[in-house]
Amino acid sequence: MDEEYDVVVLGTGLTECILSGLLSKEGKKVLHMDRNDYYGGDSASLNLTQLYRKFRPGQEPPSELGRDRDYAVDLIPKFIIASGEMTQILVHTDVTRYLEFKQIAGSFVYRDGKISKVPSTEMEAVRSPLMGLFEKRRAKKFFEFLQNWKDEDPATHQGIDLDKDSMKTVYEKFGLEPGTQDFVGHAMALYLDDDYITKPARAAYNRIVLYTSSMARYGKSPYIYPLYGLGELPQSFARLSAIYGGTYMLDKPIDEIVTDDQGKFVGVRSGGETVKAKQVIGDPSYFGAGKQTDGKLRVVEESKVIRAICVLKHPIPETDDSDSCQIIIPQNQVGRRNDIYIAMVSSTHNVCAKGIHIAIVSTIVETDKPELEIAPGLKLLGTIHDKFVSITPVYTPTTTGQDDNIFITQSYDATSHFETVVEDVQDVWKRVTGSDLVLKKQEVEVQQ
Repeated sequence: MDEEYDVVVLGTGLTECILSGLLSKEGKKVLHMDRNDYYGGDSASLNLTQLYRKFRPGQEPPSELGRDRDYAVDLIPKFIIASGEMTQILVHTDVTRYLEFKQIAGSFVYRDGKISKVPSTEMEAVRSPLMGLFEKRRAKKFFEFLQNWKDEDPATHQGIDLDKDSMKTVYEKFGLEPGTQDFVGHAMALYLDDDYITKPARAAYNRIVLYTSSMARYGKSPYIYPLYGLGELPQSFARLSAIYGGTYMLDKPIDEIVTDDQGKFVGVRSGGETVKAKQVIGDPSYFGAGKQTDGKLRVVEESKVIRAICVLKHPIPETDDSDSCQIIIPQNQVGRRNDIYIAMVSSTHNVCAKGIHIAIVSTIVETDKPELEIAPGLKLLGTIHDKFVSITPVYTPTTTGQDDNIFITQSYDATSHFETVVEDVQDVWKRVTGSDLVLKKQEVEVQQ
């Protein structure tokens, strides 16, 4: 540890591993450390023993659940949206050579007490039980408007300015009912709440197009997922970093972030050793996690997320026996401010024993009784064999890091996909290097 590095990265969560991989590829000398003895930080996938050790210390996993090594249970449930930015990073870095992907079999939305498939094309919209006959006609016109939009051709704009008019204006123009607005905004644009409705429509338009183009890419759903769980993602980026000379140290306690008289970063102390570097990047748990360190408040708690990892011995009812799926419960449907998400995977994805399904129900905490808040999601799962509940703070850094060379990533949020993780990667990259992250666009191969 007596060498000097360009960057020390603390924590092997996905955000940190992508950054260390990209920085190593750019020729930076990177040292990557983690206090845990496994990769992934908060975005790890755990085997049965690790899962029980985390949630039920002292309790052995029941033998009926099968072999330890058959399990890779995600702590944070997210899927990769097929045409999204995460896919571009995987392809751009060539990390896809370490991973195999499978499709997620279905995307569903909760409405009036039932779950239905999210329509993603005009044809599906016309057949969907989510809308009556007249509403289907209006929705068809709305989808055609989105598909035909060309920035340079005012004839396709129908009097709408996406950069000025709100999404509310667009919905009203096509006369869409509140229930239809719900599934468009939450199950397709994937907004967690309704704040987007009063903002310019461009962002929502981009999100809906991302959803429909991702859906068109592979068919069953807009999502893909790595075999052996999401923990494979940080490990693959760690490999990338190692290929380009990055150094890794796991099981290394971080005792102090060392700064000079001006408060600028100079190094990291672990036990009696201090490693020097020009910059440090790390997750919020290494920087006080909402408490002051060295008289500085470096990260603040923005919200809390509740996640319930549920072990099922059957697929989720009413999902056509899908081996995997996403179900979105829009907040309006259950009188909440934030949506509830269900992400389900199974042995098809090599993350649990045969005959077992893992469903994770999550939302942003709004009350002092978080477990009651996810009840509408748990109710859809049928018989729950076992469940592990966590309530995790979501932290945001208080400064950009440019003044003291301390760059802090954000906690993983409640969204169902990785787009916000990529936004954070792009944001930190720009703050660390001073330039934009540019990615080349290509396709990812998926097992059928």
